Amino acid sequence: MPDNLTIVEHPLVQHKLTHMREKSTSTAGFRRLLHEIAQLLAYEVTSHLALTTQPIETPLGEMDAPVLAGKKLALISILRAGNGLLDGVLELIPSARVGFVGLYRDEETLQPVQYYFKVPDGLDGRLVIVVDPMLATGNSSAKAVELLKEQGARDIRFLCLLAAPEGVRRMAEAHPDVPIVTAALDERLDENGYIVPGLGDAGDRMYGTK
Repeated sequence: MPDNLTIVEHPLVQHKLTHMREKSTSTAGFRRLLHEIAQLLAYEVTSHLALTTQPIETPLGEMDAPVLAGKKLALISILRAGNGLLDGVLELIPSARVGFVGLYRDEETLQPVQYYFKVPDGLDGRLVIVVDPMLATGNSSAKAVELLKEQGARDIRFLCLLAAPEGVRRMAEAHPDVPIVTAALDERLDENGYIVPGLGDAGDRMYGTK
């Protein structure tokens, strides 16, 4: 596995992920857990944000206190399942700019098909965090990052819930400069391109669709 892969092994992350994997977990429960785990993963993916200081006055005196430096970061959701992670991260970072990349996977070729693209201006000066629960084949993720780079993005990180070795390798080949943060690296993909043991289709489980 490449050096740019980080697996968040925090006990709370792993505990919540186990409940998400359970096929008996309800749609409401799955959404709630995804929201919670997104915030925990966000701590890791933002752990190296640049800081500066600004003068403030506390009830007991003045000080130079740390604040985030530079432009507000951008969160980019790969539709539709990415919105489950997006909501949790955005609650933690409410000032972030938000964009969407609409891609679906052709079930025969397993290649991404684009149907929507709307992102904030000035990506060249922002940290860009791309969110999608599943890094399976890696084709859609690699395509989304490619589209963002075409818009000027240079500092990109990819946040997902689960990853397969095939997807990690695909991303590393296409975008070795993009760090990947995930809660787990699973065994493999099945013949249909789904992560095993995985948790099923994240979008279907989030929204109660089949």
